[in-house]
Amino acid sequence: MTDDPRWHDWRWHIRNAVRSVADFERALGIRFTPEQRQLHERTLERFPMSVTPYYLSLIDTENHATDPVFLQSFPSSGELVVGPHDMADPLHEDSDSPAPGITHRYPDRVLFHVSNTCSMYCRHCTRKRKVGDVDSIPSRGDLERGLEYIRNTPQVRDVLLSGGDPLMLSDDMLDWLLTEVESIDHVEVVRIGTRMPVVLPFRITNDLVDMLRAHHPLWLNTHFNHPREITPDASRALRRLADAGIPLGNQTVLLAGVNDCPRIIRALNLKLVRNRVRPYYLYQCDLSEGLAHFRTPVGKGIEIMESLRGHCSGFSVPTYVVDAPGGGGKIPVMPNYVVAWGAGKVVLRNYEGVITTYHEPDDYTPNRCDLRCGDCALQLHAGDVPGHAVGVEKLLSDWDDTRSLTPSDNERMERRRDAS
Repeated sequence: MTDDPRWHDWRWHIRNAVRSVADFERALGIRFTPEQRQLHERTLERFPMSVTPYYLSLIDTENHATDPVFLQSFPSSGELVVGPHDMADPLHEDSDSPAPGITHRYPDRVLFHVSNTCSMYCRHCTRKRKVGDVDSIPSRGDLERGLEYIRNTPQVRDVLLSGGDPLMLSDDMLDWLLTEVESIDHVEVVRIGTRMPVVLPFRITNDLVDMLRAHHPLWLNTHFNHPREITPDASRALRRLADAGIPLGNQTVLLAGVNDCPRIIRALNLKLVRNRVRPYYLYQCDLSEGLAHFRTPVGKGIEIMESLRGHCSGFSVPTYVVDAPGGGGKIPVMPNYVVAWGAGKVVLRNYEGVITTYHEPDDYTPNRCDLRCGDCALQLHAGDVPGHAVGVEKLLSDWDDTRSLTPSDNERMERRRDAS
């Protein structure tokens, strides 16, 4: 099939994506038992399947049951198991949506859902509740409503185009969208989140790259989960993007049975940096419905991070994060390298177990910040410098008198209100 002249046409792969168990069996010569087939088809009734012929070709048919590509692309009956802690929208993206297509969680940036369809539906997708909807490429009118929110929200300086997959949009539609976002004065950075370099690298055409090159500053994050996914075709796609001056990052999801191995993650990250892709995040698998069979304990992620720091260059080490249920955002989790902290010294340990002491300065005089940057000896000339602090930053700041952070539904506070 790879000798077919249509093989490098990404639209051909979209048209010929495998969407049924029967087509999957025919394409790979795999035969499931009637019981297995029935379970797979039951899963598809709830969570659709779409696998590009390219990604399908990466499956080792002799060992498909444990193949990382198979596990990420083919439905499992485990997806029908919904545990007591599972949620349709664990990150509360819909709750944090002030306008159609917009999720505004962090102060200075928004996530813009510009597509609910992908060339390949990942079985571990956190947005299983919506990806695969019929007719889910928005019209310009639909996108304009999201753009209007960004225009009217001046604190937004960073816009992430996400989905689904934004590269399911045509070049012309994406060009129009990027142009509209760039025309907003307060937007400084635009990012694209896409899995196309992994599952359909032929989408990264010269025409697409030439168009993207005209929209700097533009960043692109992709989603490799296993070193097997970095094929020569994927490397060529990454090279085109990097040569166009687009900074590349990668977001890996920790998946049981796929990559929950320190050696696999290290091999993946080293292969990524050889392709000029910075490992950005290692995600703990979300609490979305249908993902329980993919989840690992957080301790497994800590173990993997322990195997990276000191064993490969710092830029090869991603940040391990738990995307907090309820919309709390990404919380970094890492091994503890601080052994003790005393007056004037910190006791640290390194990746080898070496324990050392760092002596803190005896005569350090901190700069007390009152937000009057023009009077500060540090010479910050940044124009509009944000002075709003939240969380622990607020407790550490010099310009805010907050002494404690108390949840609004704290029982002690309720008793105070009742007594007043």
